Amino acid sequence: MYNQGWSDQQRGVQVKALNPQASDITVYYTGLLNKAGATQVFLHAGFGDPKHWSITEDYRMQRTPEGWKKSFNMEDHTVSFCFRDSGNNWDNNNGNNWTYRIT
Repeated sequence: MYNQGWSDQQRGVQVKALNPQASDITVYYTGLLNKAGATQVFLHAGFGDPKHWSITEDYRMQRTPEGWKKSFNMEDHTVSFCFRDSGNNWDNNNGNNWTYRIT
């Protein structure tokens, strides 16, 4: 069995590993922006040290009946992320962002 992911149900964020190495993941989002009726959500992610992001990317998330999702390859063992909508409103976990680590 491999690390299958992580969840912050209260804030509507979930990460699922897509392979045993957890190098490919899907991030699911049903949080604040979704609840506010966002027509597009972007995953803003950076790899490496959570205090000094590198290889920063904005990923367009796909709307699904369950909320928003985006799959991508981990560029490092640690990814930090937050969300924004097309109106430039952010959900950054009260300034703490979210972090997922491959263990």
